[in-house]
Amino acid sequence: MPSNSTPLAESEPAVEPVRNPEHVHAALTRTSTGKEDLRELESGLDSLQSDAERKHRIDWSRILLPVAALVVLVLIWQFYVSLGVKRRDLVPGPLDVVGQMGVLWNEGKLQEAMLTSLQRGLVGFLISVAIATPVGLLLAQVAPLRRAFGPLISGLQVLPSVAWVPAAIIWFGLTDATVYFVVFMGAIPSIINGLISGVDQIPPQFRRVGTVLGANRIQMALQVVLPAALPGYLGGLKQGWAFSWRSLMAAEIIAVGGTIGFGLGSLLDQGRALSDMTVVMSAILLILGVGILIELLVFAPIEKRLLRRRGLLAGSTR
Repeated sequence: MPSNSTPLAESEPAVEPVRNPEHVHAALTRTSTGKEDLRELESGLDSLQSDAERKHRIDWSRILLPVAALVVLVLIWQFYVSLGVKRRDLVPGPLDVVGQMGVLWNEGKLQEAMLTSLQRGLVGFLISVAIATPVGLLLAQVAPLRRAFGPLISGLQVLPSVAWVPAAIIWFGLTDATVYFVVFMGAIPSIINGLISGVDQIPPQFRRVGTVLGANRIQMALQVVLPAALPGYLGGLKQGWAFSWRSLMAAEIIAVGGTIGFGLGSLLDQGRALSDMTVVMSAILLILGVGILIELLVFAPIEKRLLRRRGLLAGSTR
């Protein structure tokens, strides 16, 4: 016998939320399904598609603008040289420097200097990261240790790393150990302070959630604190690389001879000893070029990806 009771209304299927423009969200949450809402929804989906296409599109301005700036600087350099304010042996032109680079390349000195300095810089930086990361986490997690050693770490960061070169030569002699020690003393304090700064910016809720989930000290440090502190940590890594590269050049310029190999700093010092400004300018430009390439090819993509994953990167401004 059929029942006279009214059947329960079937629930409407859930709609997956769209994380983009507000008018899309408004269209999805309204109870009406009029033509106006459908038009808003369609325009919102088109906007989503265009945003996805922009992410995969190459932003040529990021390439062309730096190249244009470089060309302008080279033209200014050449114009100044053509005025004859200084002798060409004191201020060589761009073509003179490029020609000297070709000579150094044919002699094999350019390749040797680049490979030696890059190997030292990368190995020294990676070892610095391996040392500084656990030390930074320990200082950030244990307040008495931070109060005790924090001022010392900050003091070491502002101490010019070139001041360590004489002491390192006395301790280790003219060996690669001298160069690596100076690199460590330049990079480690910056990485530690960057990590501590990143930890200080973590919202307190993160630690409370980790505590509620039963995380111990090691799990809290590795699975909660370190991932949350990545933006500050990355800033410390960038600064640590800059300090390590500068420290390396200072050590290579001062510590010459012995078993120390021939690096870019040695090439720079050789140009000074020979009073050859083309060699000096070649070494300076190569040192500058390596620093710029590491920033553009390593740190900039990592930083951009990290900020985008956290919703901190505005696509129209980067």
